[in-house]
Amino acid sequence: MDAVDIKRRMKITFLFSLCLCFVTGCGNKGKWSEEDAGQLYQADPTIFFEKGTYYLYGTNEMDTSQGFRVYTSKDLIHWVKPDTGDKLALKKGESFGSGSFWAPQVFSYKDSYYMAYTADEQIAIAKGSSPLGPFTQEQIQPLFQNAQYKTIDPFVFFDNDGQIYLYYVKQNGGNNIYAAKMKEDLSGTEDNTETACIVATEPWENTANASWPVTEGPTVIKEQDTYYLFYSANDFRNIDYAVGYATSKSPLGPWEKQEGPIISRNNIRVNGTGHGDIFTGEDDQLYYVFHTHYTDYQTLLRKTAIIKLSYTSSGEGSGAFAADTDSFYYAQEYTKKSD
Repeated sequence: MDAVDIKRRMKITFLFSLCLCFVTGCGNKGKWSEEDAGQLYQADPTIFFEKGTYYLYGTNEMDTSQGFRVYTSKDLIHWVKPDTGDKLALKKGESFGSGSFWAPQVFSYKDSYYMAYTADEQIAIAKGSSPLGPFTQEQIQPLFQNAQYKTIDPFVFFDNDGQIYLYYVKQNGGNNIYAAKMKEDLSGTEDNTETACIVATEPWENTANASWPVTEGPTVIKEQDTYYLFYSANDFRNIDYAVGYATSKSPLGPWEKQEGPIISRNNIRVNGTGHGDIFTGEDDQLYYVFHTHYTDYQTLLRKTAIIKLSYTSSGEGSGAFAADTDSFYYAQEYTKKSD
């Protein structure tokens, strides 16, 4: 892609964002200053929605050594730091981790809020009284004590029957996705429930024929009687980093992979598309928030993007997901409002 094409794509994306803003009712035209808008650089992003506000967290591309930021939005277009300013939602020293704060997930449970995240290539869960944080631990420790392998990319799933499951990546011969039942108090996983879910075996999952294959960034949802496990494959630095999914009738599998990725550079037309999370918007629309490479030639800083997902039921207790490529746009950070 040449420079002219890149500029044209940036212009189209910006115009689309403005149009979407008006469609979603973001407010008066003069409310936001477009001159003060800038790209949001949160990799491995996740969005938590509650009471009309979207909360966005991710791996902070500017500095992964201190914790996690939080951004808020009312319309999925205008993202701002809340009134807490530069204060972090989770800060080093108040929860487990000395650095490498990656891939958070925020959820509500029993009148509190929790953040599952990675630090020092281990998983931890911290608690807060607000989606803004601060997320802290009374006992500063990782979830898996004396773990034999490094574990990253946690995702906590609550099933209809009340059972809680943890999906995560274990680094054993590659980045492979596992799952286990969680204890009710979220203090750990139940003994003898760990199950292997996804290992890179398909051509699209390891286009570089790497000796350390990668599947990571799991997200699980349930539609009708079927569980859907969305995941990313290939090293995140690979231009073919992409998102696919597998299905199962049980939260612990076995999982049947669907053919090919649904989000990739082949349909989005940008490199490094992956590692995100699914959320439902105020409009009851399913979205996937994820990151892409900075440019066609540079991985960092990874840029935060959002796309709509569609679901088509087969009428037999399952269905298929697809990405609405026309809805793809980059999230923007706004530093101030206009008068």
